[in-house]
This record gives sequence, C-alpha cells and structure tokens, in this order.
Amino acid sequence: MEQRSVMDLDDLTAFLVRLTGLLLRSSGEGAHLVERAVADSARAFGGAASLLLVPEAAVLTVTAADGGTRAVIVHGFPEVFRLDQVAALKPFLADVRAGRTGVAEADRRLREIETAVPYPWWLKFLGIVLFALGFAPLMQPTWYEIATTAVLGALAATLAVTADRVPRLHRFLPLAVSTTVSVVTIELFADNPAHGGPVLLMLPALFYFVPGDYLSAATAELVAGLITTGAIRLVYSVFLLVQLYVGVLLGVLFAGASPHALFDVAAHSDLPRWTLFLAWIVFTAGTLFAFAIPLRFFWPLLLLVYVTVGVQSAFTKLAGETGGTFVAAVVLAATATLIARGPHRPPRLILILPGFFALTVGSLGMRGLTTLAGGYVEGFQDLLKLVTIVTALALGLVVGEALTQGHGDT
Repeated sequence: MEQRSVMDLDDLTAFLVRLTGLLLRSSGEGAHLVERAVADSARAFGGAASLLLVPEAAVLTVTAADGGTRAVIVHGFPEVFRLDQVAALKPFLADVRAGRTGVAEADRRLREIETAVPYPWWLKFLGIVLFALGFAPLMQPTWYEIATTAVLGALAATLAVTADRVPRLHRFLPLAVSTTVSVVTIELFADNPAHGGPVLLMLPALFYFVPGDYLSAATAELVAGLITTGAIRLVYSVFLLVQLYVGVLLGVLFAGASPHALFDVAAHSDLPRWTLFLAWIVFTAGTLFAFAIPLRFFWPLLLLVYVTVGVQSAFTKLAGETGGTFVAAVVLAATATLIARGPHRPPRLILILPGFFALTVGSLGMRGLTTLAGGYVEGFQDLLKLVTIVTALALGLVVGEALTQGHGDT
C-alpha cells in the first residue's frame, strides 16, 4: 500500500510538473492564472498543490491523499506564440476537473498537446506579413505604407521563421529584426519625406515583436497585488522594447545616416476609407496564422476586433484617448469573459489578444523611443502616453473581467 502511494505521488507530481511548465510557457496573460489551474487539477486526483510563482519559474509542492509530499522547481519561459496549446488546454483541464480521466491518461494527453505541430512555417510567415499589413493603415493610410510594409514584413517574418529552426537566434531576435528593418528602410524607402517618417514606415513590420501584451499583463499583475511577477514581467517587457530601439539605432548607423533621420511625421492619406475597414480582416487573419490560433476562432475574434475599435473610436471622441482605451478594454474583457464561458468555447486569452493589439499599446513605446533618439521632443509625449494608455488598458481589462466573471470561470 505504501509503495502504491509513492507511485501515485510520483505519477501525480510528474503530471503536475508537465502541466505547470506548459502553463508557464503559455502565460502571456499573466502567471496568476497558473496556480488555480494546477491546484484544481491536483484536487481532481485527490491531492493538493501549491505554487510559489515568478513569471519564468515556479516552486511546485505536491501533496498526495496519504500526506506524502514532493517539491519541484519548474521552469517555463512565458510567451504567446503558441496559442494552439492554449486552445487545447482549456477542454483538457475541464475533463481533468470533472474526473473524466486518470493521471496516466491525463499525462498522455498533455504530452500530445506539448508535441502537437502548429501551422507549417509558410503559414506563420504569411501570418506575420498579414499581421503587419493589417496594422499599416493605422500608422499611415497610404499605399506607400502598405507596399513598404509588405517588403519589411516579409523580412521580419523570414527572421522569425528562421529563429524557430535556429534557437540561438531567438535570444536576440528583436534586435536582429529591428536592425534589419531599420537598414532596409533607411536605404530603400525613406528617401522622400513626403512618404512619411522612417519610424512610421518601420513600425508595422516590428509590431509582431513589440511587447505590448507583456506590458499590460505586467500592469494587471501589479494591480492584482502580484508584485514579484508583475515587476519581473515589466522589466522584461522594457528589455524587449529597448532591444527593438537599439536595433533601429544600429540600423541607422549601419546605413550611414544620422539619428535625426528618425523623424515621425505622417504622409498625406491616399487610401479610401473602405480599406481601413478591410484592414482589420487582414489583421485578424494574420493574427490567427502568426500565433497558431485555430481557424474556427476567426469569426468571434473578428467580431471582438470590430467591437473594440468601434468602442474606442466612439469614446475617444467623448472622453479622450485614455478614456476611450479604458472603456474599450472594459468592453473587450467583459465580452471575452462572457464568450469564453464553457469548456469548448475559445479561451479568454485568445479572444482578448487581437482586440488588445488593435489598441496598439506597445507601438507607443517603440515610437516614443525612436523619435526621441532622433532628437525630437515629441518622443517624450509618446512615452508619457504609453504609461497612461498601458495603465488604462490594464485597469480596463481587470474591471471588465471582474464585472462578468462568475465562480469557476476560466
């Protein structure tokens, strides 16, 4: 009997270690959701689990029904690039909580989720390009911006896909991408000020790498009282943003130009209004392929994007940009929480992500840093706006979830 208890504890610990690691790696919305999922899963198998969390690691303590314990340190780097795993985890965890699977079967299914192959590389490539193209009209509604973004987005996508096969490149991917995009922009596309500032030409291609999601997740964790995880995630977000900023500066230097070339002036619009409406469709399709989101979630994601953009536009006219962003975040979080109810509905993180990107939080920081580096005081204004908009967005997401989340919601 004692031997069986030890085996049960070992099996339960092995399963929870695997689950914790996968949850940490997919904790783009915040590590605070990991502890509840792990504790509920342990309880479903007659045990208990507690976690001491930081964003990239956890100390997992497992207690079996007979009182035996194990303590394990689990590592998992947080990211949001494999949302197919997030989608698969939700019904799986529902089955575990409902007692519809044993530990061995649960561990087998979890292995399948871990080893599942996302979209092929060429669809991820296409997704990153579409993601950038959908964002381009927000920077400058011009045909030149779209054409430039198609080229720069393809360069960025090539490096991102290559990094999946060359893990060392992942360590400095934002730096490599921003340097490459900066050099090509200065050399080929920024020769005429009438086409707009180089900063606005570069940003759509870099948007996939801008850590706006991490910034808001960090702020939400701080608001929730998770000081350690929030502070560490905030520092990491700033580090990623600075990598992009340094890469842009290096690109300017390699191209033999002056940092004063980094001006931020928009060109005259020549796009018809209907293209701005269609851009969100392109953007949402790109989000699906770039982040490996299942195709069946396309329509609810597109609906949330249009709702978010519509609410933000309407309330910005009434209450300014900060007020509009806050209200849009409340509506986005509340709607996503309601839609996500039920084990076979899209997870809340997936529902929020495209609408979140539509609020373009992270781009303000990148735009502010690069413009400031060019010696233009407007960069301070963008950085100040970044602080206020990030806070408004994070608070809005917290309030929207609090207003609609019922007991047992995930």
